[in-house]
Amino acid sequence: MRSFSTLRREGKGGGCRHRSVRETARPRLGRKELADRLPAGAARNALDCALWDLEAKKADQSAAALAGLPPLHPVHTAFTISLGSPELMASQAQAARTTYSLLKLKLGGAGDPERLSAVREVAPDARLIVDANEAWRPDNLELLLDAAAAAGVELVEQPLPADNDDLLERITRPVPVCADESVHDRASLDRNLGRYDAVNIKLDKTGGLSEALLVAERARAHGLKIMVGSMVATSLAMAPAVLVAQDADWVDLDGPLLLARDREPGLTYASGMILPPLPELWG
Repeated sequence: MRSFSTLRREGKGGGCRHRSVRETARPRLGRKELADRLPAGAARNALDCALWDLEAKKADQSAAALAGLPPLHPVHTAFTISLGSPELMASQAQAARTTYSLLKLKLGGAGDPERLSAVREVAPDARLIVDANEAWRPDNLELLLDAAAAAGVELVEQPLPADNDDLLERITRPVPVCADESVHDRASLDRNLGRYDAVNIKLDKTGGLSEALLVAERARAHGLKIMVGSMVATSLAMAPAVLVAQDADWVDLDGPLLLARDREPGLTYASGMILPPLPELWG
């Protein structure tokens, strides 16, 4: 009787003959092939950024150098003030402004003028940007944009729902308006030209650093300003975005600061700045 190992080599009971590693090896999957096979989103972002890190370490270079960028420098980040009552948001802003010169206010529509006024009163010197999270409507859009302008807001992010933002083409925008949910990649950027003054580039939306860098290049070519944002996540998710943030007009990469615990090693945040990631973290 033949041994079990012999049967395995001959493929008995397994439905196939033994194949060599060369015969069964799959073609190498690079960043370009990844973009062709997976839709944009968080899964592709994770794989794309992992490939950047792998390529950098194999080449003994930084990911910034592979991307054709100069050595990274620290960048200012916004600190997020969560949606709440005017009094609560003012209290949070007052505590944050001693460290962060740029505050991002989450808004929700009704009561937003009062929220803006309360925060501005306690943080008269702070730079303010706001995220309306698609909560404003055509019948209050101009009123709320005027309230934002009166409070000295620099940027309003996604005031209208992504499928109902054509009104932005037809009104005067007293504050620059930034696309978030409306723009994910280069194709959606092109479809929304004329509606927005800036675009919020998030790697989870673009499907990775590769597309994010191309979106930033396309946005600049169209005269749009750039914001770099993210979901709430650890430093490993923020690190690749620091490359896109190098010449951004606004940076919102405070996700690790909103977690109970970040990964080790993580990004270093100091006096409202994000330092470039260490190679042990990414890139």
